[in-house]
Parts: sequence; C-alpha cells; structure tokens
Amino acid sequence: MSRKVKIHVGEGFDAVAKRVATSWKRAAAGRDVHEHHVTFVSLEALAGVMTKKRYELLRYLRHHPMRSVAALAREIGRDYKRVHEDVTALAEIGLIERDHGVSAPFDTIEATIRL
Repeated sequence: MSRKVKIHVGEGFDAVAKRVATSWKRAAAGRDVHEHHVTFVSLEALAGVMTKKRYELLRYLRHHPMRSVAALAREIGRDYKRVHEDVTALAEIGLIERDHGVSAPFDTIEATIRL
C-alpha cells in the first residue's frame, strides 16, 4: 500500500484548523482517516529541516530500513553524530519511524507552498 505525507508551507491557522476539523468529522462518522500532514510556517523553516543530506537519508531508508542509527551511519558512510541529528530531526516531524529500528514509511512526499 502506498503511503504519502503532505507537507504544507505558509498555511495559516485557519487552514490547519479546517483540515483537522474535516478529519475529525470523518472519523466521528466512522470512516478511516489515514492522513499524514506536516506544516511549516515558512519555506525557511522547511529548508532548515529538509536539507539535501536529510533528503538523501530519507530516500535511502525508504528502501533500506536499518536496525539502528549506528548501522545506518556505517552503511551510508557518514559520521554517527550527524546521522543521529538528522534522524532525530526527521523523526520529530514524523518522516522517520524509530519503532523497530529506523525506517522511512512514506513512498511520497507532496508539498504545497503558499505564496
């Protein structure tokens, strides 16, 4: 099953609240709600989290889940401390899961940037 996450940049509180209310109503009506959203206040905020190295790490993890951050760092040939920082930042926004090792559960990231 394909899983995607939607990234929203520059949305106001009203747009986020509307999305939450719509999902809440669907769930209350007994329908499944399996949506994943991440919202950033600005493009600068997104760029501060989604660096080139972190994007590369996500792509690698999508196809090669690892048992640990240390194993991931060894596999991709990067410094453990930097990989740990990257994994932590991406896990905090929900793009990486650390339940049983380290994995990237999404096939697709869709981004909407408000002007």
